[in-house]
Amino acid sequence: MSVPSFGAGTFRLTGQAVIDSVRNALELGYRAIDTAQIYGNEADVGQAIAESGIERSELFITTKIWTDNYAQDKLVPSLRESLKKLRTDYVDLTLIHWPAPGNGIELAEYMAALAEAKALGLTRQIGISNFNIELTRQAIAVVGKDEIATNQIELSPYLQNHKLTAFLKEQGIPVTSYMTLAYGKVLKDLTLAQIADKHQATVAQVALAWALQLGYAVIPSSTKRENLASNLLAGDLHLDADDMARIEQLDRNSREVSPEGLAPVWD
Repeated sequence: MSVPSFGAGTFRLTGQAVIDSVRNALELGYRAIDTAQIYGNEADVGQAIAESGIERSELFITTKIWTDNYAQDKLVPSLRESLKKLRTDYVDLTLIHWPAPGNGIELAEYMAALAEAKALGLTRQIGISNFNIELTRQAIAVVGKDEIATNQIELSPYLQNHKLTAFLKEQGIPVTSYMTLAYGKVLKDLTLAQIADKHQATVAQVALAWALQLGYAVIPSSTKRENLASNLLAGDLHLDADDMARIEQLDRNSREVSPEGLAPVWD
């Protein structure tokens, strides 16, 4: 996978909270950090990274272009601004944050602008986020499937997205799972609690291990150092076939995020 399997997310974290979270994550051994223009925290993330003293070459930084910047004459300048905030000459991965079909900017225009950003060396890789099957097909038509490093989508035991993930696997496009804990809802799940007890693990570790074993990258966030440390141990947890089958039964197509005007028609 060209995208690290485990990273630290920063959604909904700003100011000192995100500085502390990123600092703690880096101290604990995380090397992939996920942010976005709309999070309003790129400068804080950049500060935490700079203060860590970790070599830039050891890090994998992802940001996402917001819908206001999709036009061909805005995308590259907006990414340059993101780089200034992040205090780096390049990011490792830049994603289109939402397909925003009602935005007035055609998919072909913003995918071509994203490819231009890569050609200019502003980003090492490019990808998409929250794209359904049809829009992923359209993105492939513009840049080619080998150019799409990931489709970052909401995935959890309660939203398993079988059709979309099967299509992405068929195309060879890696999946990044966000909201893998469904805003914490899965932490109260009895089945996951039973599996956690069996493995002497936490429910969060079980949910993250489930996603990792399916081949997805994960980017959980936390303001608590102990949770960041605990989550990282999910990579060492092996769920057996019975565990995976039980988790598959939890799918209820329960989506936490689907903003009107930004989200596609889901598969």
